[in-house]
Amino acid sequence: MSAVLDDMDSRPGSTTSLLRTVIGLYLRDAGGWMSTKDIVTLMEALGTSGTVTRTALGRLRKKDVVLQESRDGIPGFTLTEGAATMLARGDRRIYNPRSMSESDPWCLISFSIPETEREKRHQLRRRLHWIGCGTVTAGLWICPDSLRTEVEEILVDLELRAMVTIFVTETPLVGGNLQDAASKWWDLEAVAELHRDFIREHGFDKGDSIGRGNGADAALQARQQVEPSPEAFAAYVQCIDRWRIIPYLDPGLPSAFLPADWPGAEGTALFSRIVAAYAEPSGEFVRNTLRAPVG
Repeated sequence: MSAVLDDMDSRPGSTTSLLRTVIGLYLRDAGGWMSTKDIVTLMEALGTSGTVTRTALGRLRKKDVVLQESRDGIPGFTLTEGAATMLARGDRRIYNPRSMSESDPWCLISFSIPETEREKRHQLRRRLHWIGCGTVTAGLWICPDSLRTEVEEILVDLELRAMVTIFVTETPLVGGNLQDAASKWWDLEAVAELHRDFIREHGFDKGDSIGRGNGADAALQARQQVEPSPEAFAAYVQCIDRWRIIPYLDPGLPSAFLPADWPGAEGTALFSRIVAAYAEPSGEFVRNTLRAPVG
């Protein structure tokens, strides 16, 4: 089983995580290949030395994320096929966070896996958790039906499909209230804290150049103020690196399942403003870096 299927191995802010984020954001746009020198230059803008970057590249190569490949005698890296699939899925999650309506269907995953397959059972539970599924009981998990395709992919990859039954259902009928049930099935406080951390790290209280304001007008004004630079690149990469695990762990539950002070909408809105302000200046900085003459 390829480690590349887990996009959650690296702690946000670590060198390996930041490098994975840089690769996910820009290597495909660079034609699927980037020289080692350019990768090192980009990571230097994030405060990482060349030696540390090369060590992190070695880790990603061992995890089957990148392959070493020289072009015209220049050493560099390209994506593995599995990594390309993982990153495409990540794009959908990162830029289109889930949000269920009250009428959307649910997916129930029921399984009984023998002790002889204990490691696969552990991997199944781990990976269901990392895509945002909740635990009703040890052998019964729940998620929005929009995740069913990803659940099926996990089951096929682990060769467990024959041991699992999937049900598609309407809103579960619980003995108490839905908020209490959801808080038992998901660690909603941990997910809420991820949102709060993101808001504290990238929000307005730190003097973010996005400034205060709401909606497209504030985002447009911010975008006009941000120029292509190492600082814009670093701000954007660090934002994506911090954000990218949240849409995996946050199942996007309907409001009836969530506490009144749920920070998800605020975190999502802030992320959208940052993308509007920084994505293009950061991308232009990368394009300028890749066009820079050798020597």
